[in-house]
Amino acid sequence: MAEDAVTGRCNCGAVSWRIAGSPLAVAACHCTNCRAQSGAAFSVNIVAKSREVTVDGPITTFEDKATASGQPVLRQFCGQCGSPIQSVITANPAVVAIKAGTADEPGNYAPTIHVWTQSKLPWVDIPDNVPSFARDVG
Repeated sequence: MAEDAVTGRCNCGAVSWRIAGSPLAVAACHCTNCRAQSGAAFSVNIVAKSREVTVDGPITTFEDKATASGQPVLRQFCGQCGSPIQSVITANPAVVAIKAGTADEPGNYAPTIHVWTQSKLPWVDIPDNVPSFARDVG
């Protein structure tokens, strides 16, 4: 996944983001909270080092306290159009999860790992060659 930079933006264009380095992984999260936040069967996230991510624009934060770790997840979205932008996992602040659907080239980011599969929807099929974990990988 070596790249110079990954870029993206919200639906209305008011918020843009950039990852200066190579993503660490692309994770599909099947937890109940990510499903609700994404409005889909799972959330696809470009996992990156937080120090390599910049976000510009009117970000609004929802502090999701209903987590397994007891540490909140800061779910950040565009304050104008509501597009989800990133999740900041306060239990591991060195990384952030950027929403892959907001990438300028989202087709480049197929999941390389699936997490929280214990709560995946029964009709979701995970490819046999992609690692998956019942909970998280921590």
